[in-house]
Amino acid sequence: MKPAPFTHHRPETVEDVLELLAELEDAELLAGNQSLGIVMANRLATPDHLVDLNGVDELASIDERDDEIRIGAMTSHRTLERSDRLAELVPMLPEAAEQIAGPSVRNQGTIGGSIGEADPAGNYPAALVALEGSLHLRSLEETRTVPADEYFIAYMFTDLREEELIESVSVPTDPFPPERSGMAFLELKRAAQTWPTVSAASAIRVDDPSAAEPVVEDARIALANAADVPLRVEDAEAVLEGEPLGESGLEEVGELVTDAVHPEGEMHADREYKEEVAGEYAVRSLETSYERAIDS
Repeated sequence: MKPAPFTHHRPETVEDVLELLAELEDAELLAGNQSLGIVMANRLATPDHLVDLNGVDELASIDERDDEIRIGAMTSHRTLERSDRLAELVPMLPEAAEQIAGPSVRNQGTIGGSIGEADPAGNYPAALVALEGSLHLRSLEETRTVPADEYFIAYMFTDLREEELIESVSVPTDPFPPERSGMAFLELKRAAQTWPTVSAASAIRVDDPSAAEPVVEDARIALANAADVPLRVEDAEAVLEGEPLGESGLEEVGELVTDAVHPEGEMHADREYKEEVAGEYAVRSLETSYERAIDS
C-alpha cells in the first residue's frame, strides 16, 4: 500500500517550520522518518501536508551550558551515541542511544522524533524522566519549557500542542557530577531490531567514591514499557538514599518497582512476567550505576 497523496514542504529554518504549522490545517512533522513513513504507507495517518525537518540544520546540536546539556530535536541517535562530552556528563543518554534498533535506524532517527512519537517503550522518554529533563516547545506565539514527567500524559499522548515544534531537550548536570556519579540504561530485548520488553534508566550520586562504603546521596530510577508513560519510582529511590547500596535496600527496591509498574501484556511477555522483569532490571541498573559511581 502507498501513502495517500500529500504535499511535501522542506523548510530551512525554525521560523519557516512554525509559519507552516500555523498556516496549514492538516500537517505532520517529519523527523527521521523511522515511524511516520510506515504509518502513512499503511494509511493509518493521511496528512495533507508533510513538513520535513531534515533541512533545518539549527535543530541538530549538542550545547553545553553552565548547568545543563541542551540537545536539538534533530540530533541523530548516532550523534548522541558517539558524543564524548555526553559520555562524560550524562552517559545515560549515549547508552540509551546505542541500544536503539540497528545502525541504519540510529543514523536516520532523531531524539525529537522519538520523543514526539511518545511510545512508552522508547529509550529517551525514560532517560529524560530519570534525569529530570525538560522539553523546549515552540510555536509562532510562544516558547514553553515542560518538565519531561509532565510532557508524557498517556499512551502516545503528550502536552505538545498542534502548532508547536519540539525545538530541543535539556538535562541538568549539577545533580550528578561525573567524579562521584554513575548512570546506566539497561534493556531486555528479544532481538536488536525489536522494542524492549522492559528498560530501566538509573543514576546514583555518592558522597565519597573512595570510602570503604560510599553513601548514596541521590538515586533515580525510571522504567520504560512498564506503564503507559515513562514511570519514575520515587519510593524506590528514597529507600537507597542516605545509606551505602546493600542487598536489603535493593531487595526492597525490586519489590517497590514490581508493585508500582502496570505494564500491558505482549505476545512474548505477559503482564506478570514484565512486572518481575521490571523489578529485576531496576535492581541491575542501580547496581551498575553504583559501581560506576565508585569507580569514577
